[in-house]
Amino acid sequence: MRDIKKFQKTVWDYYNQHKRDFPWRKTKNPYHIWVSEVMLQQTQTDRVVPKYEAFLKRFPTVSSLSSASQKDVLESWQGLGYNRRGLNLKRAGEEIVGRFKGKIPSEVEDLMSLPGIGDYTAKAIVTFAHNLPSVFIETNIRTVYLEYFFKNSKEKVHDNEILRLVEKTLDIKNPREWYYALMDYGVMLKKIHKAKNIKSVHYRKQTPFKGSGRQVRSTILKYILENHKLTLPALCKIPLLKNKKNVIQEKIQELVDEGFIVKDKNYYVIS
Repeated sequence: MRDIKKFQKTVWDYYNQHKRDFPWRKTKNPYHIWVSEVMLQQTQTDRVVPKYEAFLKRFPTVSSLSSASQKDVLESWQGLGYNRRGLNLKRAGEEIVGRFKGKIPSEVEDLMSLPGIGDYTAKAIVTFAHNLPSVFIETNIRTVYLEYFFKNSKEKVHDNEILRLVEKTLDIKNPREWYYALMDYGVMLKKIHKAKNIKSVHYRKQTPFKGSGRQVRSTILKYILENHKLTLPALCKIPLLKNKKNVIQEKIQELVDEGFIVKDKNYYVIS
């Protein structure tokens, strides 16, 4: 294994010269950090920044998010994709107000009991809001460890192996900045050295959005939000959805089952 101190110095040296500037890195507010972490899931930072700022302007507190209509939250989420994240954010806000008196929990277990918050997001909130050491991994961090410690490995690498190294190399005095440094170093490796996570057991190539079921779902929701209510025949006339009646019906049922929309007589409306 390569020297851990040398590894830490490499990452810190790069970060001290090239650290990225984001609004969520300038706050310790758990609510703001939670919103940013959810938005950053599978979405590029340049798309997130304006949405993050607009979202917090419209819903400045957990209480305002909790009391907002589902329609308002989903409208604010448009353009980020994966609308389920926005819906879970709203539902988690309601639980935080109801179960935790409007205060974002500071314990990983409590955070993970909320809709849409898994192991990574819970630990990221604890680390970035409270500067407490937690061991977690995301795509850019995974890239760093694969490139530095497993570059010549012929075997696929499991996240458990990487997590052991994350724990060994963690800067427990300043975990917040250390994780920012790892993420920035990982972005550089992907951009400059074209590093990929193909050596990871967990690597999956993302399927194209265009023409996918995700695009159909997103389009249905977008048009219902814009028009307030739509019938199935009206949805079938949308250019992007033409000749896809069976798929439309399937995705409508998914959206109903997941609580996004409801049927009111012949119309579909936001739940």
